[in-house]
Amino acid sequence: MKFIDEYRDGEKARPIIEEIHRLADRPVRLMEVCGTHTVSIARYALRKALPETIELISGPGCPVCVTSNRDLDKAISLARIPGAAVATFGDMVRVPGSDSSLALERASGRDVRVVYSPLDGLKIAEEKPHLKVIFLGVGFETTAPTVAATALEARNRGLKNFFIFSAHKTVPKALKALLDLGEIKLDGFLLPGHVSAIIGSRPYEFLAEQHGLACVISGFEPLDILQSVLMLVRQAKSRRPRVEIQYKRGVKPEGNPKALEVMDQAFEPADVEWRGLGLIPGTGLTLREEFGDLDASRAFDIRVPLAKENDGCRCGDVLRGLIRPEGCGLFAKVCTPENPLGPCMVSFEGSCAAAYKYGS
Repeated sequence: MKFIDEYRDGEKARPIIEEIHRLADRPVRLMEVCGTHTVSIARYALRKALPETIELISGPGCPVCVTSNRDLDKAISLARIPGAAVATFGDMVRVPGSDSSLALERASGRDVRVVYSPLDGLKIAEEKPHLKVIFLGVGFETTAPTVAATALEARNRGLKNFFIFSAHKTVPKALKALLDLGEIKLDGFLLPGHVSAIIGSRPYEFLAEQHGLACVISGFEPLDILQSVLMLVRQAKSRRPRVEIQYKRGVKPEGNPKALEVMDQAFEPADVEWRGLGLIPGTGLTLREEFGDLDASRAFDIRVPLAKENDGCRCGDVLRGLIRPEGCGLFAKVCTPENPLGPCMVSFEGSCAAAYKYGS
């Protein structure tokens, strides 16, 4: 198939669905890690197409959602620095921290800007040398290479007024931390396509080898996901767990060596806090020592009081797969996209936002 509409063809989906129904003769619990998968599953009502024996559970695959309140509070603190401008992607602006948000700070007169690329932040810094421009970098291995490349470019240009606050995270060890909690029992993972386009398939092999879980790296269209579910069901049924790539048009086993090289030039692993999962060693990305002059965490005093969550928000439980969004007492009552109390309702990739928009 070459065109996007072919991946949304109901007639092509029918035999895949029929084969899933034929094979899925026992309960199979699968977690989709990527927020884009969560949105596609809800948008195309894929749960309704699958047999009752298959349960799809959303996991910690929304980078905005897993950003801790402590990091949000630090970003808000940066926005309050005189002569500073915080530049970030749109979703982050509306996510509530402990007692404010970047949107509220902007409404009160702080300089908070939505950009589409870290290079946009670099351009602002170049055009306004009197302004301290701080780019808030959020995302998994998908977006980290572009931020790393921007750090390299800022150093090459010798800019002294551009800074990066890195809230980047890496996926594989977080899945291990999730499993180590022992809160949920899974038969397999629907692994993220965008992240895997960068890191490849090999970093996930421990999931099959050590945990005995079926693993398939999936594309994002309905037929991609259905085909991936079929591959997972076959693995589970044969009891031969391994890491397979369904999304072969975007992912190679070795990933993207150039992107990985650029990431490694600018970043090094760090311990970082995940919403719902707590502190996970080695899953953050911080700028290396040689880029210390670009690191907002080192350049500015951004100590913040003890972070606190919004009362009643169960976004952390949703991210760990313990409940579906409808299991939160605030969902669609107090917490809505117009009045979000947690990031799972803010981000386009958030489980709560997807459930609210497309229904269960």
